[in-house]
Amino acid sequence: MAGSAEELVSLLVLEQLDVDLFRGKQPDTARQRVFGGQVAAQSVVAANRSVEDVFVMHSLHSYFLRPGDPAVPIVYDVERIRDGRSFATRRVMARQHGRPIYYLTANFQKPEDGFEHQDRMPQVVGPDRGVPMASLASQRGPEAAREWEREWSALDVRYLGTSAMGLPEDDDHPARAQLWIRIAGELDDDPLTHQAAFTYASDLTLLGASLVPHGVHFGTPGMQMASLDHTVWFHRPFRADRWWLYDQVSPTAVGGRGLATARVFTEDGTLVATVAQEGLIRLRTQ
Repeated sequence: MAGSAEELVSLLVLEQLDVDLFRGKQPDTARQRVFGGQVAAQSVVAANRSVEDVFVMHSLHSYFLRPGDPAVPIVYDVERIRDGRSFATRRVMARQHGRPIYYLTANFQKPEDGFEHQDRMPQVVGPDRGVPMASLASQRGPEAAREWEREWSALDVRYLGTSAMGLPEDDDHPARAQLWIRIAGELDDDPLTHQAAFTYASDLTLLGASLVPHGVHFGTPGMQMASLDHTVWFHRPFRADRWWLYDQVSPTAVGGRGLATARVFTEDGTLVATVAQEGLIRLRTQ
């Protein structure tokens, strides 16, 4: 994974092999499979490379098909589904070893004026009152702390609490988690950089919300977790290197799968994105 903001930015630079065909490099990692946020972020960049600059991505819908191999590059094949006056659509297939590992469909729109409304931001303490995720990792032992430092230092994550601990009781949402997140470094002003970097970060903690009522977490022995699909709606422009609140709720878990959604707010209360993900949450007892 990206151990710094600089390494994350370098992962977003794709090599063009042919028209609408790109190759993404891998970070130096000890993980056995590619982080889903990485292949999603690189797919966002590939899709954007095939549209005119006047179009802005407003949504992506994707499926994780196979575990990615971190030892070899990923090839991204972009298909131009539609080019309209107001909207454009792209499909991206990410593949390794001749097989697809991830599919993304992205929709783009030329910015225009229209009706506006949004949810109110929940009342939360600021990021300075949150617990750094690195500190939480250190509670699981020195090796967990070293892994966080090595693999995830591109992100500054401040934990606020869950419906099981730290957040006010909410009978309507038994599985809730809130965090402040930002890229731990200064990014350039290109909106694509911020969309792709946010997409990278959006896959890190979301599925964990579905574990909250069950007294387990991703580090619990026997816990098997994997993203199955991932969706992002981009509502308004924002900077991924400034604090954003990840207000996560898991409305249901069933059949070894957990569903989680998240509203994304900037510090001034602006709702800038909505994310949804379903993933495998299987606890092996043997």
